Amino acid sequence: MILALFAYISALPGYHYEFPRDHYDHPGFQTEWWYYTGNLRAADGHRFGFELTFFRKNVNEKPKPGAWEIGDAYLAHLALSDIDGKEFYHAERLNRSGPGLAGIDAAKRRVWNGNWKIEDQTLEALTAQFALRLRFNSAKPPVIHGVNGVSQKAACQGCASHYISMTRLQSSGTVTVNGKQYQVEGASWMDHEFFTHQLTSDQTGWDWLSLQMNDGSELMLFRLRRKDGSIDSYSAGTLIDAKGNTRHLTSKDFTMTPGRTWKSPKSGGQYPMEWTVTVLGEKLTIRSMLDKQEITGNATNYWEGAIQIEGARSGVGYLEMTGYDKPIDMR
Repeated sequence: MILALFAYISALPGYHYEFPRDHYDHPGFQTEWWYYTGNLRAADGHRFGFELTFFRKNVNEKPKPGAWEIGDAYLAHLALSDIDGKEFYHAERLNRSGPGLAGIDAAKRRVWNGNWKIEDQTLEALTAQFALRLRFNSAKPPVIHGVNGVSQKAACQGCASHYISMTRLQSSGTVTVNGKQYQVEGASWMDHEFFTHQLTSDQTGWDWLSLQMNDGSELMLFRLRRKDGSIDSYSAGTLIDAKGNTRHLTSKDFTMTPGRTWKSPKSGGQYPMEWTVTVLGEKLTIRSMLDKQEITGNATNYWEGAIQIEGARSGVGYLEMTGYDKPIDMR
């Protein structure tokens, strides 16, 4: 498996970004994802969080000709957090491209898996229990994380990703839950990463935060955990001010200290539901809006949910935590 990695392109310093090209697929890299999360509120104050993620994973570099041959596998995760209803719903699907079942089409500005799609800044996804239809308008330009074009995750060459975010997507549309439709507005965030290899065998998981503050600033942080319980020095982040200016953060610029925990009845993972985050001397308190926001049933169980921010700045955001039931396996 390790030898196979070298046939793909590695994420290396010096990559030249170009938009809109880099919003879409990069077939030379083995793994790629588009991660949409957001906090929404209905006219009556009802709060929701959502996640829609599209994954592309190359599993065969030289597929035989034919619509049903598999080169890339396309996985998608969809979740809705009904904050005030205290319910969490999620679904997933796996497809090959086939005759248009899933894929990425830059010409049509489209990423899709079945009837879940992002097309021309419009999100549509539905299941038997819930549906999302949202329109996005980006208030800021793309943010490129890391240094010299790469977000480095470990010391080895290529243990990195090319990492882009749209940090302030003004959002409006509808959320439908069990037949009841809500008109909603809010703010969403999109992460797009493409890479061939990121974590090393002694890194067991990560804690990732996307924070949208009420003063117009945003913050992305990720904390990498190691087998010995220590925090990896390659943990990093980006601070984005209200005008869109960015500042790269190293592991020396911030701390993330876990507090109250919740134990999943499904995976057994014990996840922190509260965090004290200190960034460049500013102290923030992060609290989950709903404890049961874990996505299970996959090779990797993970917690991905809506959070609120208190302290030096206030706002909302999303938190992702992996490796709490067992070490993460990026293979």
